[in-house]
Amino acid sequence: MMTYEANIPNREECQTCSLTFAYKEINLLYEIAVMLTSTTDISDSVEKAMRRLKQHGYLERCALFRKKEDVNELELLNSIDLEPYQKKMATYRFGEGATGLAAKSREPIVIENIHNNINYLNKMGNISTQMVSYVAVPLLQDEEVIGVISANIGKNSPLNFDEIVRMLTIVGSLFVGSLKVQQKLTEEKESLTELKTYYKEEMQKDYKFENIVGRSTRMQQVFGMINTVAPTDATIFIRGETGTGKELIATAIHNLSRRQNGPFIKLNCAAISETLLESELFGHEKGAFTDAREMRKGRFELADGGTLFLDEIGDITPSLQVKLLRILQEQEFERVGGNKTIKTNVRLVAATNRNLEEMVRKGEFREDLFYRLNVIPINLPPLRERYEDVKLLIEHYLHRFMKEHRKNMHFTKGAMELLLDYPWPGNIRELQNTMERIVLICPDGEIQPEMLSHVLPFNYQKLYMQSEPAPMMQSVAPTFPHPSAHVEHPSNAPMTKKTLQELEKESIIQALSDSHGIQTKAARLLGMSARQIGYKIKQYGIEI
Repeated sequence: MMTYEANIPNREECQTCSLTFAYKEINLLYEIAVMLTSTTDISDSVEKAMRRLKQHGYLERCALFRKKEDVNELELLNSIDLEPYQKKMATYRFGEGATGLAAKSREPIVIENIHNNINYLNKMGNISTQMVSYVAVPLLQDEEVIGVISANIGKNSPLNFDEIVRMLTIVGSLFVGSLKVQQKLTEEKESLTELKTYYKEEMQKDYKFENIVGRSTRMQQVFGMINTVAPTDATIFIRGETGTGKELIATAIHNLSRRQNGPFIKLNCAAISETLLESELFGHEKGAFTDAREMRKGRFELADGGTLFLDEIGDITPSLQVKLLRILQEQEFERVGGNKTIKTNVRLVAATNRNLEEMVRKGEFREDLFYRLNVIPINLPPLRERYEDVKLLIEHYLHRFMKEHRKNMHFTKGAMELLLDYPWPGNIRELQNTMERIVLICPDGEIQPEMLSHVLPFNYQKLYMQSEPAPMMQSVAPTFPHPSAHVEHPSNAPMTKKTLQELEKESIIQALSDSHGIQTKAARLLGMSARQIGYKIKQYGIEI
């Protein structure tokens, strides 16, 4: 048994041994290096490289061992010509056999005749009579042993032991370097996958119904509908004013569906010009139009296996309506400038704030497309019809922005009433932006009503002060009988305070009945504010 220094030769040493290392050996090493750097499956490339070495008659039954973490033991990583049971047996403790001895001594081990040397344990079995020698070379990184590369050598090997040690050292270094890069990429990929999963779970927390602020009866009805239809693949049509949270609901539908692990692709049809919208929806081929320098997939193709959310769908042109109808019916389309039919499996969730029925009547929107979209309609109520949720939303966004901007404040009773009376024409989006503006502009501590006059979009404080409840005889002026209310009153009877109160009470009851118990809607019918009608309901003891 002989030992060798396992150092990779530098340039001067390569020049010295140039007579020994023939051109074909150098060319083979180059071929192996290219093989290892041109694929992502390094393990397969390592085995192919070992077979190339065998084909050239240099090595037999080559094997690459890796040191286990925190244990001085070698495990088989790659090999050729070994059966599964042989691979399972091929483990060596440091110092065990020629392979383990190479790891322990950090020097190459050469056994000239394996048939009469006790250091050759032959754990892998099946020795051919053509195999007469064995070489094991340690692989070092930062002075630490990270593995061993070994091979059996036949009688007719064209290289001597010195050249074989050099060959194995170079090849082993190439193998280990490539495997290290692959291991690092795998670890980074796993880390990114974990981060993606974490952030997806965090994102989905905002779209779970228990975390969506909405305890009103109307919103509970919406949640119940979504829980019922989300697990299906039916087309969902979300309708509501701007800022009511249509995209939020669409995302919740996707996360509650069987497609939750698939893509969720969004597109606002009103935010893109007519000429580009078709390309955004269906994609385009290279050269389809000016600046189309390469093929590009559209949203329907990207959403394959997932959900596509098309917001403001009422803004698409009649020509695109025809193509959209086809893809909804046939689940197939062609890219712009292409003739290849592409199949797709997409669940569509559409949304609009427009009156599509009126557009259909005027011929601005295809009737057949409207019915194809309107499979499961979900109507989101405006914030003025969710009076019970306004305070919850105010407190939710106040705490959120206080945490974000590191401030501490709270509303006085008057300031809160001022915000509760505001009609929020921009719905939740306006409320959210207003709350952030309040947190940024107002100082820490109590928020007084007068501070909000510079925050709301107009001087609503003045309007609020003018609409404070007045004595009964003065407050009757803005209230009037609802048109459908029939109150018998003798024409010649004097109008007393009691009859005025009865008239007002009956008007409020009738308005509440016509509004299905929605106070804000009843208040609009009577020309009152939400705060005034709440005051009157309490005063008259009206049960809702």
